Amino acid sequence: MVVIFNKSFYKDYEKLPKKIQDKFWNRLEIFKENKTNKILNNHSVDKAFTNCRSINVTGDYRAIFKEYDDMVVFVNIGTHSELY
Repeated sequence: MVVIFNKSFYKDYEKLPKKIQDKFWNRLEIFKENKTNKILNNHSVDKAFTNCRSINVTGDYRAIFKEYDDMVVFVNIGTHSELY
């Protein structure tokens, strides 16, 4: 699986506390191994972001992504209230 980060993701990621940034990389490794792992709470967020899904980074932080055949594009990251 190829993982890509779009420009808006990078912009939001850079604003995150270092602890949350580190947690994202941890969750990304879990995602690469098993994107349906329960700890990720991988679910559709189609109403807020068309054709997108979300994974939990922490209890409040989420990473939004789009899935394609052999590629995942992360499009946004932030707190639940920032994203929705």
